[in-house]
Amino acid sequence: MKYLITICICIILFSCNNQYSGDIDDVVKYSEKQLEFALKKIEASQTEVKIFPRTLENEKIKLVSSKDWTSGFFGGNLWMMYELTGKNEWKKCALEYTLPLEKEQWNANDHDIGFKMYCSFGHAIKNADNPEYKEILIQSAKTLSTRYNPVVGCIRSWNSNPKTAHWKYPVIIDNMMNLELLMWAAKETGNESFKEIAVKHAQTTAANHFRDDYSCYHVIDYDPETGEVLNKNTHQGAADDSDWARGQAWAVYGYTMMYRETGMEEFLDMAINIADFLLTVDGMKDGKVPYWDFKAPNIPNEPYDASAAAVISSALFELYEYTNNKAYFNTAQNLLATLITPKFFAKTGKNGGFLLKHSTGSKPYDSEVDVPLNYADYYFLESIIKSKKYE
Repeated sequence: MKYLITICICIILFSCNNQYSGDIDDVVKYSEKQLEFALKKIEASQTEVKIFPRTLENEKIKLVSSKDWTSGFFGGNLWMMYELTGKNEWKKCALEYTLPLEKEQWNANDHDIGFKMYCSFGHAIKNADNPEYKEILIQSAKTLSTRYNPVVGCIRSWNSNPKTAHWKYPVIIDNMMNLELLMWAAKETGNESFKEIAVKHAQTTAANHFRDDYSCYHVIDYDPETGEVLNKNTHQGAADDSDWARGQAWAVYGYTMMYRETGMEEFLDMAINIADFLLTVDGMKDGKVPYWDFKAPNIPNEPYDASAAAVISSALFELYEYTNNKAYFNTAQNLLATLITPKFFAKTGKNGGFLLKHSTGSKPYDSEVDVPLNYADYYFLESIIKSKKYE
């Protein structure tokens, strides 16, 4: 079946002079225009099999298959635009970029099934009454659970490949984000094993991933037969003992989410300790978008990572709800205020239709450096939604 190739026709157009005031409602309107522009560009390249926008490469939109770890974010962005505007046109568009991910519910090749499926179908079950979507997510949680090793107490992140073959059982801090899928499945099915895996993974990660100041390592390598920690390394950061910005963002978001889902004080304590570390980073309280690694060797001549800023902003808005710590709220608000300035928020018709500029995917591999990224936009829109509670 061919998917809709004229989605953009159904979207209500807004007049635009490429200027905005910084008001959140204004930003939402211009985000609509950007996503409309992106859809036009993307649909012109679509084939029988749906492909998903990830970033810009050589000034062209890079499209990826459903297997890519980022494939769920664009559909999630469209769902959030529906949540922000209430316009059914966005719901239709969101379904067009969610349903083709269905086959990924069986893909056990890595831990990223949570990113792919919960960031897409997770929004679908909130906004579209279809029991089939829940069954897809439940199977996704079952698939993710197959990567859990009870001896280690963690879900394995990567299978062995040329870049990761030196690790026996690598677990990355990013994996905290995929636990939300398991927590949802536990509540939906009553199957406590999903929750038990998520809780144990979070506890093991808390024990082994963090330094005394609550900054975190990127990769912990375990012995799969004994559970012993073999190495503490990085794959994305400037050095093993540096502070990869997005890794710190995943950490504060992940433990805030785990407290929300479990009510366990140990996870709230972790979220608070990580957040307090983040507030010591130069300029963070004032809303300065971090460099890709807090200890990158050539600061200030290093690329930013707007995706890390967006994730941290979203996490701190939520953590404020649980702590009433005004410093968290102010930092979240200041980061969002920076992201909606022209330096980071793209003009309509620019940036390939992506919302944010200046994110960094993997600096050590010279991959996606100083580019837009679909997941930066995802957590940016999520932060906007959370901020609107306080208008």
